[in-house]
Amino acid sequence: MTKSSKAKPGNVTVKVMRLPHGMDLPLPEYQSPLSAGLDLVAAVGWDTPLALLPGSRTLVPTGLQIELPEGYEGQVRPRSGLALSSGITVLNSPGTIDADYRGEVSVLLVNLGGAPFEIRRGERIAQLVVAPVTHAALVEVEALTVSERGAGGFGSTGQTTEQADAKPTKSRSSKAAVKKTAKKPTRKRGSK
Repeated sequence: MTKSSKAKPGNVTVKVMRLPHGMDLPLPEYQSPLSAGLDLVAAVGWDTPLALLPGSRTLVPTGLQIELPEGYEGQVRPRSGLALSSGITVLNSPGTIDADYRGEVSVLLVNLGGAPFEIRRGERIAQLVVAPVTHAALVEVEALTVSERGAGGFGSTGQTTEQADAKPTKSRSSKAAVKKTAKKPTRKRGSK
């Protein structure tokens, strides 16, 4: 029996195959007309839910294999409701499913909450977003074009004007002094 999600004209077609342990589960589907992601459900046993303890992670099967068309990837993303209510999220978010992968789609969940969480059969655990992929051609160069941002990263553009004005700056001489006083790491006897 072949079923399909309601695809609109111009949308990409993804082939889906159910595995024996996922036969009675619904295919991933969009929960609203403008949803970006298809909800993936857990294909764990009816009588064997997974207990996800705080701070632990587990790989949850979906009972599905997919075939993405060339030029597309599947992005496995967290469900915002699970993250907010229970601290359950996708550990390698977004997880990537390449177009040439044919194994079972599984979701790596982690419990960042303070209480154990039970994953039951058919529970919506993540979203699958199908997106186009661009392959980059890397070109090695001697120098990069100078930009206003430069090497600033990890919050360097996320400050208010007041925070940036109040932030002390280091001169070249203070940076050099830090380098000179930094100690070399020492190796304990017998370690490699």
